[in-house]
Amino acid sequence: MENKDVIGQWSEAARYWEKHRAVIERMFAPVAAALVQDAGIGPGQAVLDVATGPGEPALSIAGVVGAKGSVTGVDVVPAMIDAAGREAGRRGLGNARFRVAAAGELPFEDESFDAVVSRFGVMFFPSPLEGIREMLRVLKPGGKLAMAVWHHARNNPFHSVLSEIVERFVESRAPDADAPDAFRFAPPGKLLHVALEAGVADARERLLEFSIDAPLSLDGFWVLRTEMSDKLRTKLAQLSQGQVGEIKHAFREAARVYSDESGLSFPAEVLVVSGSSNARLVGHTGFEPVTSTL
Repeated sequence: MENKDVIGQWSEAARYWEKHRAVIERMFAPVAAALVQDAGIGPGQAVLDVATGPGEPALSIAGVVGAKGSVTGVDVVPAMIDAAGREAGRRGLGNARFRVAAAGELPFEDESFDAVVSRFGVMFFPSPLEGIREMLRVLKPGGKLAMAVWHHARNNPFHSVLSEIVERFVESRAPDADAPDAFRFAPPGKLLHVALEAGVADARERLLEFSIDAPLSLDGFWVLRTEMSDKLRTKLAQLSQGQVGEIKHAFREAARVYSDESGLSFPAEVLVVSGSSNARLVGHTGFEPVTSTL
């Protein structure tokens, strides 16, 4: 998928991600925290968030690095960057800035950042290998990077509960294994292998198990999921009102097990791949091997 396809796919979604910002930020806060931990982010650092969407986790990181630090968020979708900038202004964050940029062509000098993170972004890069190499290029010597991707859909009912029901009505062709997709790097070790090939030093992968908590009713969550997912919106638009009603009823029954008086809580699994930029170049053939931890 080229950048223009990504822009088209996510431009419409941007207004919904901005609309549901507070709930989405809460749902994925454990992932943001894991990236901060694995990238060793602390006060006073300069941090880059690649594929920031409407500003997360960059906006959260702004609070971690403090006034003496800075965070820059980039995304290829202008509408997402506009949303991120509006929120930074609303929060009065003078240490957060956002700009339109592609992961494979970061508009920064070499060795500009102490840390680089990407949450649910690398799955959609036209070339994950080039994107990670760019992250390494802009990292200072010894700087750390951390990337989060979804584990298998079957382990993430936040996705699968509704998507499996919709699939009964509108089948979709399984994407090619390396095509941009939310679950492109679901198999353990797949993104780690790309990171090693790119030259990430001390590359490692860990499984993050957490809960996606949404303080919403079943009907509220239906609105959230069907608006924030381009795939779901496109499929549901092809169906009659009666069919959508059937899907909604089936979803309510299936999701009830995850619901209580405080809202919904889904078990979730994400893979976090991290490492640093201190790999040493070996001649002109690439980077020397580094130890990985699965």
